[in-house]
Amino acid sequence: MAQRKSGSSGKRFLALDLGAESGRGVLGTLDAGKLELREIGRFANGPVRVLGSLHWDALDIWRQIEHILGACAADGALDGIGVDTWGVDFALLGSDGELLANPYHYRDARTTGMFEAAFSLVPRQEIFRRTGIQFMEINTLYQLLAMARAQSPALAAARRLLMMPDLFHYWLTGEAAGEFTISTTSQCYDPRAGDWARDMLERMGIPATILPDIIQPGAVLGPLAQAVAEETGASGTVIAPASHDTASAVAAVPAAGDDWCYISSGTWSLMGVETPDPVITDAALRYNFTNEGGVAGTYRFLKNIGGLWLVQESRRTWEREGRAMSYDQLAALAGAAKPLVSIVEPDHPSFLHPGDMPARIRRFCRDTGQPEPSDIGPLVRCVLESS
Repeated sequence: MAQRKSGSSGKRFLALDLGAESGRGVLGTLDAGKLELREIGRFANGPVRVLGSLHWDALDIWRQIEHILGACAADGALDGIGVDTWGVDFALLGSDGELLANPYHYRDARTTGMFEAAFSLVPRQEIFRRTGIQFMEINTLYQLLAMARAQSPALAAARRLLMMPDLFHYWLTGEAAGEFTISTTSQCYDPRAGDWARDMLERMGIPATILPDIIQPGAVLGPLAQAVAEETGASGTVIAPASHDTASAVAAVPAAGDDWCYISSGTWSLMGVETPDPVITDAALRYNFTNEGGVAGTYRFLKNIGGLWLVQESRRTWEREGRAMSYDQLAALAGAAKPLVSIVEPDHPSFLHPGDMPARIRRFCRDTGQPEPSDIGPLVRCVLESS
């Protein structure tokens, strides 16, 4: 087991922060009340299309996690290791604890039409009353419903469902549990009951028996599994953080009292407030707000807004065309473009799935009687002013 280097008295914590476009490992050293942060590694992350379906490459992400752990090993044991990720996506494990298939990406088209299927089984108002979660076809609930309706062999064989950060915590320790903040993003959790909405799920043909026990942020999962320690040379204790990335981001906001709000921007932008209880009202349902779990018993009452996805997917299209550019370059081109020429609706269904996003943006502008962005700079500016 790695020993802490002499002269290093501070506590060392490794945060593995996984987003929908990239992942990174950041080492925080807390010494005499001062926190120092150092990026250990960063890697690209994104969907992989296989036979027409979109998946996450879970094994490649795991390889990157082990690489980052190995890079920390030489400096001694870690006092805490934790993973956060984007919301709603999950993995299924078989009776032997093995991953049954690569997890689906939330932008896979299999959830198209699942609202109608869900509401035919459980009324829309009841789903919101039970979960308090915004209606988005990408949610775990509709992914599972799509699998149930397709009689998915993986779902039939599953003995445990783990949200994405829970999967990596399981591989790190061998402990399978569902962290609270990430579980609430699923639209399968009942915040008033403090448990999964089991009867609602069963009415939709979704087996609630596969759902894990819920743990709170800060729960100690245990030491690194022996196999992981041997593979990486690392040692330390795995502690579940607020495993939904936005929950961790909001917990870190340097604010006090109740007169502040937040905007967290990434692939999605999220704007809201912290509340002591979920806000499950007719008005919240009407405006499609959501209640996601936070730290210390709080909830995040917020609105999901289309974020940088349109820029990210446009950038991938331009890279395929041989016009690769950094975000700094894109920002400079947008800054030089004429402002407020055209506005798009970032949450429009035509923008949900991967593909030629610049063509879709131009088509939206054409169909709505607006000027089509003529080049990269005007298009990026259009997107940023619309988001």
